[in-house]
Amino acid sequence: MQTLKSNAICVRHWDFSETSQTVSLFTRELGLVRGLAKGARRERGSFSGGIDLLTRGEVVALLKPGRDLATLTAWDLQEVFWSLRRRLAANQAGLYMADLVNHFLSQHDPHPALFDALVDALRALEDPTVPTDAVLLRFQWDLLHESGYLPELAHDADTGAALPTDAPTLAFSPGAGGLVADTGSGDRWRIRRETVDMLRALAADPASRPVDVDAGVTVERASRLLAWYLREILGDELPTMRLVFRTPSG
Repeated sequence: MQTLKSNAICVRHWDFSETSQTVSLFTRELGLVRGLAKGARRERGSFSGGIDLLTRGEVVALLKPGRDLATLTAWDLQEVFWSLRRRLAANQAGLYMADLVNHFLSQHDPHPALFDALVDALRALEDPTVPTDAVLLRFQWDLLHESGYLPELAHDADTGAALPTDAPTLAFSPGAGGLVADTGSGDRWRIRRETVDMLRALAADPASRPVDVDAGVTVERASRLLAWYLREILGDELPTMRLVFRTPSG
C-alpha cells in the first residue's frame, strides 16, 4: 500500500452518499488520482467540510495495487478560486480546463509542470482585467506541450518544406499536426498571418504568462484554433468547449 501526500486540484467529483464523495484529483506528485472520501461532507472531519470542484488543497490518500479508487484520508483546503463562483466566463473556462485534464491525462501519470500551469491559469482568472482567451491560450499550449502534441510551426507539417513568408494566410492541418500551405484543400483550416505570429511568439517564449499576452481578436482566434486542434486529437468535442467557444471565428 502506498501513501500519497500531495498538492492537488479537484477536477471532478460525484456524490457517493449524503456524507461521502468520489473525486478525481489532479495531484502534483502523481497526476490524476480517483478516490473515495468517506465522510467528506461531515462538518467535523478531515476534509474541510467537503472537496469542492476546482479548489486546491493538500490530499492524503492510500493507494492499493489493483484498485481503481484510492482511499482519501484527509483534505486540507488551501485555496478557493472565488471568481469561478462569481463570473460566468471564468467558471466556464475553469470547467473547460478541468475537462481537458480529465480527458488528456492518464491515471497516475505525473505532470507537475501542467499542474503548476493549471494553478497559474486559475489564479489568472481571479483578475477580471486578464482576458479569458489569453488564459485559455496559454493553458491549452501548455497541455499540448505536456501531452506531446505541440503543433509544428516552423515548417510545412505535411511536406517539411519551408512555408511562404509573405502569404497573408497559411493553413493548419490537424492530421499533419501543424502549419501547412494554404491550398484551399478541405483537410486544413485557413488562418491569418497574425494568428500564426501569435502562436510562434508563444512557442518562442514558453515562460510567458497570460498577463503578458496582448489581448484582442488575434488571441481569441489563436485560442480557438488550439481548441479545434484539441478536439480533433480527442475525436470528440467536449461540452465545456462548446460553452467557451460558442461561435465560429475566421
